[in-house]
Amino acid sequence: MDTISYDNCTICPRRCGADRTKTPGFCGATDRIKVARAALHMWEEPCLSGERGAGTVFFSGCQLGCVYCQNRAISHGEAGAEITRERLVEIFFELAEKGAHNIDLVTPDCYIPDVARAIREAKDNGLALPLVCNCSGYETVEAIKTLGGLIDVWMPDLKYLDEDIAQKYSAAPDYPEVAKAAVDAMVVLRPECVFDEDGMMIKGVLVRHLLLPGCLEDSRNALKYLYSRYGNGIWYSIMSQYTPPDGMERPLDRRVTSREYDALIDFACGLGIENAFIQEGGAAEESFIPQFDCEGVIPRHTDG
Repeated sequence: MDTISYDNCTICPRRCGADRTKTPGFCGATDRIKVARAALHMWEEPCLSGERGAGTVFFSGCQLGCVYCQNRAISHGEAGAEITRERLVEIFFELAEKGAHNIDLVTPDCYIPDVARAIREAKDNGLALPLVCNCSGYETVEAIKTLGGLIDVWMPDLKYLDEDIAQKYSAAPDYPEVAKAAVDAMVVLRPECVFDEDGMMIKGVLVRHLLLPGCLEDSRNALKYLYSRYGNGIWYSIMSQYTPPDGMERPLDRRVTSREYDALIDFACGLGIENAFIQEGGAAEESFIPQFDCEGVIPRHTDG
């Protein structure tokens, strides 16, 4: 765990080398943990949200910076409040007290050294909920190993297999190879998907893939790659919820059509994918984006 740190930062594949004790890195984060929301969340996959909600902790900052990002308020490191590692541990327990099925760490990548320590401290003090790492897939194997056996459920994206698309939309032509290695490392750590009696995932790997407009062929290739490598040993979440931010150029200036999404689902079925979550029509019209207003982040002190 001590091999990665905030000074001369190489935590993510960008390896920007920033001294984050003095200035933000490429990700927009400093060496202070920054969280934009900590609350029950009902819009994760059913095996994570269940009936009571996932205990999501939304971290600020992102090493990828996709042009179409739906969470740009936090991905740019703007929204949120700085907290201590001790406060992060408290947040875990507060979410547990609210009935969360799990602790769902959303893009914790920028703060992995502190997150790993916080999880250990929480577990040492009796936290028994599964820990979920909800990430972009653009992670180093070293960072994944830092979290090691602390994470029960890995939920990475596999956004692209085409280097040109990865460069165009995320300025990361190495994304395909980095993400492949990352998912491999996660499967090594959690090779079996395990569910409890209520159908909640408590161990395993669930890979998300968002279909983008005009990228159907790359999406087919992504699912084909995953299935050829892991079969139904992992779970898949095939999403259609892309909503274009203002100012997007073609083809990202529109939503995915039903015809495109149906074609991808038919392809997935033809491959033999059985363990998958899919989205019903109209998903893109729903709001999956919460308010990043620091709910649950700042402790509320009461008199007496």
